[in-house]
Amino acid sequence: MDNANGSFTAGTDMSRGKWGTHLIGGALALGALLAASGVAEAQSTMGPVPLPADGSLTLHGVTLYGIVDVGLQYESHGAPFSDYFPAGSADIVQKNSNKSQFGATPSNLSQSRVGLQGIEPLGAGDWFGVFKLETFFNPQSGEISDALKSLAVNNGRSLANQTTNLDSSIAGQIFQQSFVGVSSKTFGSLTFGRQNTLLADGIAKYDPQGASQAFSLIGLSGTTAGAGDTQDRRLDNSLKYVEQYGPVHGGVEYKFNGGTGAANTAVEAEIGAEYLGASIDAVYSHVRDAVSAGALSAAQVAELPGLGFSPSNSLTGTISDNTSYSVFALYNFGAPKIFAGYEHIQFSNPTTPLVAGFDDIGGYKLAFVNNTAFPNDKILQVFWAGGRYTVLSKLDLVAAYYGYHQNAYGAGADAGCNSTKSGTCSGTELALSFSADYRFSKRFDIYAGAMYTSVSDGLASGFIYNTTNIDPTVGFRFRF
Repeated sequence: MDNANGSFTAGTDMSRGKWGTHLIGGALALGALLAASGVAEAQSTMGPVPLPADGSLTLHGVTLYGIVDVGLQYESHGAPFSDYFPAGSADIVQKNSNKSQFGATPSNLSQSRVGLQGIEPLGAGDWFGVFKLETFFNPQSGEISDALKSLAVNNGRSLANQTTNLDSSIAGQIFQQSFVGVSSKTFGSLTFGRQNTLLADGIAKYDPQGASQAFSLIGLSGTTAGAGDTQDRRLDNSLKYVEQYGPVHGGVEYKFNGGTGAANTAVEAEIGAEYLGASIDAVYSHVRDAVSAGALSAAQVAELPGLGFSPSNSLTGTISDNTSYSVFALYNFGAPKIFAGYEHIQFSNPTTPLVAGFDDIGGYKLAFVNNTAFPNDKILQVFWAGGRYTVLSKLDLVAAYYGYHQNAYGAGADAGCNSTKSGTCSGTELALSFSADYRFSKRFDIYAGAMYTSVSDGLASGFIYNTTNIDPTVGFRFRF
C-alpha cells in the first residue's frame, strides 16, 4: 500500500522502459501547470537498478509516476469533509466529531500524487545521480493538499460549525518531496532537500495497513511518524544518508538550523536487519521546536487586527522539544505477514521558545504560540500489531490494532488526574481496522474497509459531542 507516508519504491521505479519524446513534453507541461497553480512517499535506499522490460513512463532515466485514489466514506461521528485536508475526512474521532457524514474522500488507501524521479549513471563504478519531485493533491476537489489551510478556514468557528481540520506536514507546498543526491549500491545514498524522515520510512514499512489514512491510526495521525508532531514527518533542508551492508541496514538524517517550519534542528538515526523473512528496525529522533498547529478561537481572531496578522494564514501553535525511541518488527511467513511496533515519545517545553509571528511551513504564521504547555514532560506511548494475508494472488486482507497512551503531566489541581477535565490527564486512544484490496490489474485496484476509534480520559478532553467513530470506506486506486 502507498500513501503520504508509504513507499513508492524509489529504487525500483526510477529506471523503466521508454515511451518517446512526447512523454517528457507532457511531463514538463504538467510540471509547469502544477507550479502555476501553487502546487510520500517514504524514500527507500536508492541504489542503481537495471532497466526493466515493461513499457512504463520513463525516458532517459526520468520517470513520470502518480497515484489517483478516491472513494466513498461514511463516518458515524464526524465533521463535514474538507477540500484541503489530505484525507478529506478526519477518519478518527476528533473534538468536532458531531453528526454522521457521507461523501467522497480522497487518498484513503494511498496519498494521491504526481511526480518525477530520475537516475543517471555517473561514469565508472556504480555511482548514480538521483532526484525526486513530488506533489500531493485531492482528486475529489482538484485542490493541492493543504492541511494547514483546513485549519485556517476554521479560524473563529465553534466546534459545531467546523469542517474537518487537522495539522500535517502537507501544507500546500509545490513539492512534498524535492531532493537530489547520489546513490551507490556499494556505498549507499546521500540526498539533500525536503524529504521523508527515517522514522516515516519505518512506519510505512512496519504498519500492517501500509500507513493508510482511512484504515490506520498511525497513517492518518502523523504524531508517530513525526516523532511527536506531524509537521516533522517530512523535513525541509535535510541531509539524509542510508546504506545497506548484507543483512544490516542503517541511516542518519539531519535538519539544518533555519529551515522553514522549525527554529532549530532535528536529528534521526536508524539501524536494522533482515534475515530469513524477519525484519527489525530501531529509530532515534530528536526535534527542537516542534510545532503542533491549530485553528484560532473567536477571541484570538478578534485580536488579529491589532497584531497585524491576517486570519487567512494565521494559526496557533504549541511548541515543544521532542525525543523519540522506537522499535519495529515484521515476519514474512509467505502468504501471511505479521507486524508490530512501539514508540516512546517525550515532549518537553522548548529550549528555545518561539515568538508570535513565527513563519510556519507553507507560508502560514503562528499568531499565537504556547511555549509552556508541558509543566511536566509528557510521555506518549504508541503501539500496534496486525497481519496481512494474501488469500488469493490478487486479494490482500489486513487487520490491525493501534493504541496511544499518555501519562498525566499536569501540575497543581491537574497533577495525576485520569479524567476528561484536562488534556494533561492520562488517557488512551484505541483503534481497530480491517481492509481488503483486490487488484484487477497491475495499475488498478478496488478496496474496502473500516476503522473504529475511541478516546478516553485526558485524550477525550474537550470532546463535547462523541468519543467514538467508525469510517466504512470503499474506493478505487489507479497507479502509473
